[in-house]
Amino acid sequence: QVQVAEFGGGLVQAGGSLRLACVTSGDTNGLWTHYWYRKAPGKQREWVASITAGGITYYADDVKGRFTILRDNVENTVYLQMNSLNAGDTAVYSCNTKWGPYEAWGQGTQVTVSS
Repeated sequence: QVQVAEFGGGLVQAGGSLRLACVTSGDTNGLWTHYWYRKAPGKQREWVASITAGGITYYADDVKGRFTILRDNVENTVYLQMNSLNAGDTAVYSCNTKWGPYEAWGQGTQVTVSS
């Protein structure tokens, strides 16, 4: 069975950087697409970034220029590099993996940006 797990969350200072990792285990039967979402308390879930099976990336306006999503095909891991973090980035970040008609979600990892 395919499972997704996120790593790398924690407490960082404003202006700092953090790298999240999304590890997908199991056989997805080929290439897959990854999405990063975040959910802040009292707010709706927000799409952050995505990377297609072909390596094409997309970003939400709020994070464009600060965040980078990338895939390490050798390690089969998708990363979210977050730079110039601010308080508005505080949220639970979740990774979603899709392949064919299937999808899987991780439990999320907490990112807290302090002033």
